Amino acid sequence: MEYAKAMTETLEQHKLPLRSDRDLDPLLESIGDKRFVFLGESTHGTHEFYTWRAQITKRLIEEKGFNFVGVEGDWPDCYELNRYIKGFKDSAKHPSDVMKAYFKRWPVWMWGNWEVAALTGWMREFNMKRPAQERVGFYGLDVYSLMESLEAIVKFMRSVDGDESIKSAERALACFERVATMGKEDVGQAYGMAAALTPYSCRNEVVKLLVKVREEAAKLSESPNDEEANENALSAELNTKVVLDGEKYYRIMVDGSDDSWNARDTHMHETLRRLSHFYGPKSKAIIWAHNTHNGDARATDMAMGGMHNIGQLARETWGKEQVHLVGLGTYQGSVMAGKRWGADMEVMPLPHGVPGSWEHICHTAGKGQDMLVVPEVLRQPLFEKRVGHRAVGVVYNPSRDRMQYVPSVMKARYDAFVFLDTTRALHSLKLQADPTEVPETYPWGV
Repeated sequence: MEYAKAMTETLEQHKLPLRSDRDLDPLLESIGDKRFVFLGESTHGTHEFYTWRAQITKRLIEEKGFNFVGVEGDWPDCYELNRYIKGFKDSAKHPSDVMKAYFKRWPVWMWGNWEVAALTGWMREFNMKRPAQERVGFYGLDVYSLMESLEAIVKFMRSVDGDESIKSAERALACFERVATMGKEDVGQAYGMAAALTPYSCRNEVVKLLVKVREEAAKLSESPNDEEANENALSAELNTKVVLDGEKYYRIMVDGSDDSWNARDTHMHETLRRLSHFYGPKSKAIIWAHNTHNGDARATDMAMGGMHNIGQLARETWGKEQVHLVGLGTYQGSVMAGKRWGADMEVMPLPHGVPGSWEHICHTAGKGQDMLVVPEVLRQPLFEKRVGHRAVGVVYNPSRDRMQYVPSVMKARYDAFVFLDTTRALHSLKLQADPTEVPETYPWGV
């Protein structure tokens, strides 16, 4: 593996130690005035990925005026965190209260953890010193919350007192509820099966609902000085988009094709676009998602299957000069995951990175220390060689870790990389997942 040896030597010569948040200075310098910063992770259950992303996020907000954080999470749950962060009327007093009340979908540890509670608590403190129109936000970009979003829309319609609008929302909700199977199966999955095997469809009801929601949201948006009303209108609109795109996602999902992946990442990208429009033409966003979503899919074998992701779509929409893709990875340690879909969360061992992989190369170059790889290094032609790059999802079996590597051209996949040699599992709030709320994802729950 001559390429691995050459990469190791280059990284060893140019490595930047990572010991404190001040060591992030070169990363912030490389970000410059870019508007979209994507912060990845190679697992969904690593403490250090969350804490280092939190440090980067804080500095981007404080020093570069970033406006909001978008995460690989559900819109309704994350919107409740956003209400807390912005100090909206009747919002929770502590982020853990929001998590315990709303974060029910497996894997609950992804956003129901002390690391996210600490970050969102900091964001609230930051916001309380600023005028309402300048406060930073926190939003979920994902597509899974079909029923929760419908219920949120019904609640919104009742709050604006539109009889016909309420009926439209209730009809759409009832349409999906008809396929529920005694609470033993996720409604979205049950709907997908029904739509695949019969002419059954709720799409017409959803389209009608979208029209009604936009009408009511437009009325609220006519109050430019009422930030909470404007955000509630935005939330209703994006909940409707979750239902519209979720209906499509679950119909596609049952045939087992990769199109469901594309539908999901397209939805996340479009939600990000809508949020950037809401915050204004010069707004800046930080995106937290797995490396498989954030790192440009064209630099992996995903492209051969016709798959795209949000990192690729962002580069295509705004150009590389406005987008900074930052990967995060680790060599060894422990991780929070489940043995199967819906299983109890466990702290599992994370084995050493396999020889020749990106993780093994970074470990050898860094001699067991954390380090930052900046764009000037990754741009070198040497890093055009494909290497295996670890990708652990919410479902994980350490004994099969060798199967968890995605062939990647690191030069094209990321703009920068944060390597954390030895890491430990996330600190979950130990929330109880609802067994009927288990989304299906590809390829390992990422």
